[in-house]
Amino acid sequence: MNRKELDPDSSPAAKFGAQLRELREARGWTQDHLATLTGYSSVHVSAIETGRKPPTERFSRRLDEAFETPGQFEREWRNAGRRVLLEGFAEYLRSEADAVALRLFEINIIPSLFQTPAYARAYQEARVRRGRATQQQADERLALLLHRQQRLNRQPAPRVHAVIDEGCLHRAIGGRDVMMEQLLHLEELAVQPQIVVQVSPFSLGEDRPFGLPITLLTMPNRTIVGYGETQRRGFLERDPETLAEWTGEYDQLQVEALSRAASREFIRRVRRGFENE
Repeated sequence: MNRKELDPDSSPAAKFGAQLRELREARGWTQDHLATLTGYSSVHVSAIETGRKPPTERFSRRLDEAFETPGQFEREWRNAGRRVLLEGFAEYLRSEADAVALRLFEINIIPSLFQTPAYARAYQEARVRRGRATQQQADERLALLLHRQQRLNRQPAPRVHAVIDEGCLHRAIGGRDVMMEQLLHLEELAVQPQIVVQVSPFSLGEDRPFGLPITLLTMPNRTIVGYGETQRRGFLERDPETLAEWTGEYDQLQVEALSRAASREFIRRVRRGFENE
């Protein structure tokens, strides 16, 4: 039988697969046996071991059940996702997971926590076509994003206030059908009690406070943590003076943006514009 040699350093998925194969063989298990224990096919197990397919959270949990290794494979899955992220973002994720409230401002794309799978996939696939990411990295980023979005459904759910620049609504990520679905999803989110969505219209011009996306997190102890990004890296901001400035500018942004009701109607009009194309 041909045995493919693994290079665990080639990608996070390859490292996960190499660790899986090592532990499986140490137990004396075949791929067929592991497939039976996890409820997946042996073809799927083989694809994970050789790095052809990235692991998912569900598969990682099934591995922990089969090997009786509580949390080991699930932690490795999470770490694999973080290794393909922008520098500094992994630190932000730890704070985001604990935050009781999030204030978001986005100028280029729909905020990631609000993206549909099709929209997020189209955005990541474009990075692959431009040579900025591998397919494995794109798949891993998407899996991590879907996991982050699940936290919006936890109880108690964090409160999310998002101000979205008008350009995010018009930028056709994934084409007409994907945008129609995305904008409808945004409308549905906007009526949830713990979520506030406002549109910052182009008419604000130079009066719009921020030139780059920012995030403000309220932690359980009521302290504020900020997050910003440059082209190359992300960074957490804890300086009180800077955070006071960001908070003041966000308050101004909320006042200047369209109201909740007007924002929902604005999003609806943009969606209907896509429908009529």
